[in-house]
Amino acid sequence: MARRKILVFGASYGALLGAKLALAGHSVTLTCRARNAALIEERGVVVRLPVKGRDRPVELRSRSLAGHVGATTPEHADPCAYDLVVLAMQEPQYGSPGVRELLDRAARSRVPCMSIMNMPPPPYLSRVGVTDAGECAESYTDASIWEGFDPSLMTLCSPDPQAFRPPEEDGNVLQVRLATNFKVARFASDAHTALLRELAEGIERARLEVDGEEIDLPVKLKVHDSAFVPLAKWAMLMAGNYRCVLDHGVRSIRDAVHGEIEAARAVYEWVVGLCVAMGASPADMVPFEKYALAAQSLGSPSSAARALAAGAPNIERVDRLVQSMGARKGMRHASVDETVARVDAWLVRNRLKG
Repeated sequence: MARRKILVFGASYGALLGAKLALAGHSVTLTCRARNAALIEERGVVVRLPVKGRDRPVELRSRSLAGHVGATTPEHADPCAYDLVVLAMQEPQYGSPGVRELLDRAARSRVPCMSIMNMPPPPYLSRVGVTDAGECAESYTDASIWEGFDPSLMTLCSPDPQAFRPPEEDGNVLQVRLATNFKVARFASDAHTALLRELAEGIERARLEVDGEEIDLPVKLKVHDSAFVPLAKWAMLMAGNYRCVLDHGVRSIRDAVHGEIEAARAVYEWVVGLCVAMGASPADMVPFEKYALAAQSLGSPSSAARALAAGAPNIERVDRLVQSMGARKGMRHASVDETVARVDAWLVRNRLKG
């Protein structure tokens, strides 16, 4: 198996995929702030994963793996030196100084790019039939930064696994609380799709030795032919993550779903209907019952809700994007409209405070 070189934007959520790729023998570079880059270069990354049959999470330490996880700052990263670029930051971060310039270099490099944002980059929307990205530009912090990308070189990966940085730990430690799989759509070209399948097969085969036992760790990379499979996350986000946001507070994903189960189900099924209207097959979507079962373990507010509560002036606006996509199809849902208005109000307050 060839040792592939992968450049990852971000060192938090991206560390999960990076560590799994390193376990499979590949070389991964995470881009982040200088302080975190120095920490990762010195100690590597540590990813804690729940494993069935074990009372405590298993630690995946990059320094002891067959591959390598390193880090650098955005200004020192050269996308041309890599086989694949992975976008693992939240959408508002891509316009920040240094990151914006690196994103432009990635577009000009013509290296295939896999996004694991909740927000599909505008070039990807053209692959699911959105021919005029300008119609949804207001859903993005700055849609212009994506204009240099060739849609045929962009794919989307659903960030279904749930992970967080334990507040008591250093910035190189990540803990997984919901160990589901990454679901990625194929690229437009067979050659780039073959690269995805190669990476997925390597992750599938990789094992970690723990106390003399070969352990098959969760969180795989699954490649799908349908461009709509990653959009299954939209229904989850709208039924749970964005409904964590209340008028003057936040609640856990579990409470957002199970505290108002029929309301959550109605929003979920409306979003599934929207994706089907856009061209998805019902088989591309995840049944509400399966999502609701997973949501029982999500006892914290979503990252979007936490960011708003912390005063963030911008967050990923999947809620607004879904509303916009619905409007294009002549579809509306009162709860979706209420969610968008509520998030709008939070952002106005946060920006005024800022």
